Amino acid sequence: MWKRTVVGTAAVAAVVLTLAGCSSTGGKKATQTDATAKSYTIAMVTHGPPGDTFWDLIRKGAQAAADKDNVKLQYSSQNSGPAQATLVQSAIDSKVDGLAVTMSFADAMTPAITQAVKAGIPTTVFNAGINNWKATGALSYFGQDEKVSGVAAGKRLASEGAKNVICVVQEQGSVALEDRCAGVKEGLTTGSVENLNVTGTDLPSVESSITAKLQQDPSVDAIITLGAPIALTAVKSLSAANSKAKVATFDTNSELVGAIQNGSVEWAVDQQPYLQGYLAVDALWLDLSNKNVIGGGQSTLTGPSFIDKSNIAAVAEYAKRGTR
Repeated sequence: MWKRTVVGTAAVAAVVLTLAGCSSTGGKKATQTDATAKSYTIAMVTHGPPGDTFWDLIRKGAQAAADKDNVKLQYSSQNSGPAQATLVQSAIDSKVDGLAVTMSFADAMTPAITQAVKAGIPTTVFNAGINNWKATGALSYFGQDEKVSGVAAGKRLASEGAKNVICVVQEQGSVALEDRCAGVKEGLTTGSVENLNVTGTDLPSVESSITAKLQQDPSVDAIITLGAPIALTAVKSLSAANSKAKVATFDTNSELVGAIQNGSVEWAVDQQPYLQGYLAVDALWLDLSNKNVIGGGQSTLTGPSFIDKSNIAAVAEYAKRGTR
């Protein structure tokens, strides 16, 4: 019995060594992308304005997925519907393998995306377009429900005693931003919400517009902005107008971390832009390389969640490296 046990153990050891030898010479880790696998070209077309830190996070996530998947990523953006649709048509004409696109301007983008799908280009929608993406034939949607997020923000403002709220819209006509403010208005059962349209690409103008509104109506007790740079600008307006209104915002960046930590901004609604960009590209690669589809025909939600003093430390490290 002892000899048989020794022989059996030796045989198992031999098999293990043989498998280990195969792994060391011809195997690979499961998480590695095969360098010899087909390389795809994916176009990402967004409505993000240049220099906006939110869209920097989107792009970083997209590039991380592209690097992992051996994908050539072509990023472009225009913050008007017709101009963005033109970029989509250019991607179609160049016969890209996949398309990731936002639908903030649904009227202009729906025909463009439908055309891409008809041309046989698998397409994902992300960040904006949760109510419109299915009609285009796109594979998946990654983002938050803007109306639901707005309602959550409005309810939180109500719980904190807000009565007279300004919702600052930095891109007039954007369906996603309008939905956020509509949600805030629905959720704030304790008072009123007024939209203030500003030009988000001109921060000095944003500051003066918010300052003027606060001076005109000293009863404003809360400002909700729809992007981190606008929130940080609103903080400056408070000082200029000698206002005691509180500032909260949608979306984050590394600077906003410090503002939440020091209390100049109360909280932020986080939709995880890095994750949106990552999933939009990775989902296309999975479809192209293995015909996988994420979401089962339903939207995949990346938010909302709240970031405030109670949990800011948990994301601060990642914000510093530019991924949150």
